[in-house]
Amino acid sequence: MATTVIRDSGGGGDVDGCDVERSLDMLPAALLETIMTKLDVASLCSLASTCKTFKSCVTRVFTFTPNFHVFNVSLSMETVRPLLFPNQQLSSLKLDCGRLGNSAIDILARPSLREISLHNCRDFSGDLISEIGRKCKDLRLLCLGSVAEKVGRTISRGALEDLLNGCSHLEVLTLMFDLSLYLRPGDGRIFGLVSDKLTHLELGHISSRMMTQLLTSTETSGQDSSRVASTALQNVQQLRLSVDCITDAVVKAISKSLTSLIDLDLRDAPLEDPRQPSDLTDFGLQEINQNGKLKNLSLIRSQEFHSTYFRRVSDQGMLFLAEKCLGMESICLGGFCRVTDAGFKTILHSCASLSKFCIYHGPKLTDLVFHDVLATTLSLSHVSLRRCHLLTDQTIQKLASNLKLENLDLRGCRNIRDKALQAISHLPKLKVLLLDGTDVSDTGLSYLKEGVWDSLVSLSVRGCRNLTDKFMTTLFDGSSKLALRELDLSNLPNLTDAAVFALAKSGAPITKLQLRECRLIGDPSVMALASTRVYEDECPGSSLCLLDLYDCGGITQLSFKWLKKPFFPRLKWLGITGSVNRDIVDALARRRPHLKVSCRGEELGIDGEDDWDSADIHQHMEVEEDELEQWILGDEGDAEMEDAEDDSDDEGSEDEDDD
Repeated sequence: MATTVIRDSGGGGDVDGCDVERSLDMLPAALLETIMTKLDVASLCSLASTCKTFKSCVTRVFTFTPNFHVFNVSLSMETVRPLLFPNQQLSSLKLDCGRLGNSAIDILARPSLREISLHNCRDFSGDLISEIGRKCKDLRLLCLGSVAEKVGRTISRGALEDLLNGCSHLEVLTLMFDLSLYLRPGDGRIFGLVSDKLTHLELGHISSRMMTQLLTSTETSGQDSSRVASTALQNVQQLRLSVDCITDAVVKAISKSLTSLIDLDLRDAPLEDPRQPSDLTDFGLQEINQNGKLKNLSLIRSQEFHSTYFRRVSDQGMLFLAEKCLGMESICLGGFCRVTDAGFKTILHSCASLSKFCIYHGPKLTDLVFHDVLATTLSLSHVSLRRCHLLTDQTIQKLASNLKLENLDLRGCRNIRDKALQAISHLPKLKVLLLDGTDVSDTGLSYLKEGVWDSLVSLSVRGCRNLTDKFMTTLFDGSSKLALRELDLSNLPNLTDAAVFALAKSGAPITKLQLRECRLIGDPSVMALASTRVYEDECPGSSLCLLDLYDCGGITQLSFKWLKKPFFPRLKWLGITGSVNRDIVDALARRRPHLKVSCRGEELGIDGEDDWDSADIHQHMEVEEDELEQWILGDEGDAEMEDAEDDSDDEGSEDEDDD
């Protein structure tokens, strides 16, 4: 959203500034406030930072605005209270609660709310859940993430009962934390209390036994005996679960009990291969989609902890599944190590409406699956073949005949080489291309320049060890305006500062740049990025929201001079090696409290390696302006970081004197 900004210099001798202020004072405040109600929080804070009149109006608007959405900034209690407390008309609240705790419950749980989405609730106990149930009787959507993950916090069964009893109008319920830590095996029945209006249910982790029990148990009330699942969950259309182990029993219970189900997404990550009674088999797949309404199916056994697979599912199971998935539009299968080309091919050829096809960790999948894909009527837009090591360029050449392809994930396909990129270059609608760990070279990447380059939004070449600076200078030659927003160049041993210079010079509006483990990248790259001017707003360093420099060998304390304001004004995530100088790192984190500084090497941002569907759908980060931070903090903290830099310089001088 473009915003016209009139800045008040604040100087008494500035006639133009005074004229602007007087002109604004002549406008009715009610008119200004009515216009401001159409803006989001970031835009309101942008206005508030321009002049006294706008700040006064914005302050009043916050007392009656219906929506308060701030995800990319973690606000403190001191900030949240004056912004939210006076507002008795708030209906939608979406916050990152990383800096909040139980003391904020009274501000967050209020009767007027119809939508609540709270992320990073680590310092909250089950009291948050209980109070929402007691106060928010008209709630329609609830999303809670990471509740009680901090040591010492816990959630009781009673808190969940308060929530499910109190919020009787819920349509969407998302609880992204480990419920199995707080519930006993028999406690799954409490989900029978959930609203009969519920259409979307997502649980971060629950045991398969508890879920099966919920869907098959009965409870007696007075003279009547009724099935809990058939009344409470009969209208659920979307179900997303992470369980300890996907079994025949849980699949059967879901298929028989949830008669309105359209989307089913199941994931597990067992520490060892399950035994026969506690695993998914061919007969379990036969139970899927008993009602024939399913459009989207995802069954993923993650390799996050150990190399575990669905070892009891064979091609026969895929034949059973193919009979039930004729009308499906999306199928994602991960960890089916015994399924061969015959099984996967049956799925591919049975679903005439399929637009999304994803296979993860398919060790027996070869080029033969796609040999006659041209003979089908398929129009695929999303294809993921992650870690299917036997695939070669021939598969990609066949897939590239589908000109509607928008998302292609080939991460871990180590036999993919330059010929595949030559075919990919002719896909006019391709937006996401993930090539991590493939065997492509500078020449192959240069093929992208021929057609697909202008449409790409996300490109990842992490770990493609053949690449050098040459492909960057070829792609980012400044000859065209790019749509590219996300670029992952991590773990490229031959990449140097020259590659980043080419990127900075091109003015590409990158919001997410990952350079981790590039040992030849150093301070000059940070300086170049800080000075970047992008096409959209000609603002120095304005586009980057995420910058990952972890384990870049040439980063020193000099880089931190360029990581201060006003450089990188939209930066929300920064990865750095903590050993560079811990005092300066800590000072930067304190100076920019809304900047998430990571020194331990973890992946940054909102879509991690193992998040739901991350292999296929890249959620592009919403560019949220930093005016809120500027408005709240002012210029406090600059001296602290400068002192840390001075101390570091003094230590360096002392070391030189000692030498």
